[in-house]
Amino acid sequence: MAVTRAITLKTEIPGPRGRAILERKERVVAGPLVPQLPVVAAETSGSTITDVDGNTFIDFTGGVGVLNAGHSHPQIVQAVQEQAARFMHTDFTVIPYEVYVELAERLLAVSPFRGPAKAAFFNAGTEAVENAVKFARSYTRRTAVVCFEGGFHGRTLLSLTMTSKVHPYKAGLGPFAPEVYRLPYPDSYRGPGTREALDALERSLTTVVPPEEIACVVIEPQLGEGGFMPASQDYMDGLRSFCDRHGIVLVADEVQTGFGRTGRMWAVEHYGIEPDLMTVAKSIAGGLPLSGVLGKAEIMDAPAEGGVGGTYVGNPVALAAALAVLDVFEEEGLVERAAELGDTLRARMLGWQGRFAAIGDVRGLGAMLAIELVRDRDTKEPAPELASAVIDQALARGLLLLKAGVHGNCIRVLCPLTISEADLAEALDAWEQALEAAFAA
Repeated sequence: MAVTRAITLKTEIPGPRGRAILERKERVVAGPLVPQLPVVAAETSGSTITDVDGNTFIDFTGGVGVLNAGHSHPQIVQAVQEQAARFMHTDFTVIPYEVYVELAERLLAVSPFRGPAKAAFFNAGTEAVENAVKFARSYTRRTAVVCFEGGFHGRTLLSLTMTSKVHPYKAGLGPFAPEVYRLPYPDSYRGPGTREALDALERSLTTVVPPEEIACVVIEPQLGEGGFMPASQDYMDGLRSFCDRHGIVLVADEVQTGFGRTGRMWAVEHYGIEPDLMTVAKSIAGGLPLSGVLGKAEIMDAPAEGGVGGTYVGNPVALAAALAVLDVFEEEGLVERAAELGDTLRARMLGWQGRFAAIGDVRGLGAMLAIELVRDRDTKEPAPELASAVIDQALARGLLLLKAGVHGNCIRVLCPLTISEADLAEALDAWEQALEAAFAA
């Protein structure tokens, strides 16, 4: 029996219609908005994207981690349509609506908070991070924020200040927000190690900022844009203890690590750590703009009335989509599926590492995995040009991949957790062929 393939390539990439649209884009769209892949989407389904020229690709970019529940899932689409037909906006802080309350209840029910907790919703991950700092500052009456090298927290002023990578995100865009202090993140591949990073944390109280001025520490349990590096158990334990000793709010930035990506609903669950606040976004609403801050009730209640909010925050259509996302997660067992995907992906990646000397490291939690490419395994010199070559070769074979890492030399996996076994196997075969072609050049 013939095997049905997901990937269908009918034209060169981009094809004639795609090229025409990209040429129009050059004339009317701001220059910084450069697509990383020359694929002009026409429709999507599950784990695939079909472009305007009829080419179908398997998507391992997932809208940069937004599509854990898959592209255009019918239940999510239906929820959006039904809510849009009822009403699309009132501003929750003017005229409230039940769907906001219901999503808060359901997210808190699956959150890592053991005591009373509350939620607030916003539009994007960057807003969630900035508002988490507002909650922490209001609660502690302190101002300083500690973040980490390699971290990515957004592109608005405070979150951009917290973001670590200079190019392309920060260069030329200062001055940045004051009272933000960056410390080393534990890096099991390049260093510093856990002990060194914990020592730097303690030393910072003498050389960088006194503890009585620190409102919060914001950490990604596994770096996202910074290269998919998980923190160690000992570091997370030490960080929790550090915050407890000094009355500092610990904020887990789960914008990319959340919603099952790591094989647990939240990455902090791998560590048995209870944060004080948690930011969520990306896959929360299946592709619609929505984010949130979840946290201990006494911290969430700290700002003055009207101290957080915004015209569009907690949009009812996005909230309805988010409820449908939670339904899909429960009905299709997507958290468990992420763990299974992770096992398959890791085994294949480790096999590639055994074949190709340019793969210096394989790492990540659950299905949030990446390979790091180097020119030399001993020196660990980054090879961003090899990562670009692999992505180009994968595109030519119908697989969409994205880079990551401070040096731009990592290739990450953000495929929908709904991907079928057949599509997964086809995608991994295409990736392997891309590696062979890129490394043979």
